Amino acid sequence: MNEVSSIGFLAAIFTTTSFIPQVIKAIRTKSAKDLSLIMYIILLTGQILWLSYGILTHSYPLIIGNSITTVLASIILFLRIKY
Repeated sequence: MNEVSSIGFLAAIFTTTSFIPQVIKAIRTKSAKDLSLIMYIILLTGQILWLSYGILTHSYPLIIGNSITTVLASIILFLRIKY
């Protein structure tokens, strides 16, 4: 793995793990009403586009990071709509 990929993977780890506390909190409290629905729709759209870009450019840091973040953002969006 080269330096550029290492930076990409490190960035993916930080941005992806930043969603975990919000997912845990929303599941535990069964509340996501204070989260912006529009923001998560826009965020999820961006994540899907970044994932698509990663697939098209064969960038593993983008593919892995945005796959996981897309799942986490989808969970938060689902909980926001549900609660």
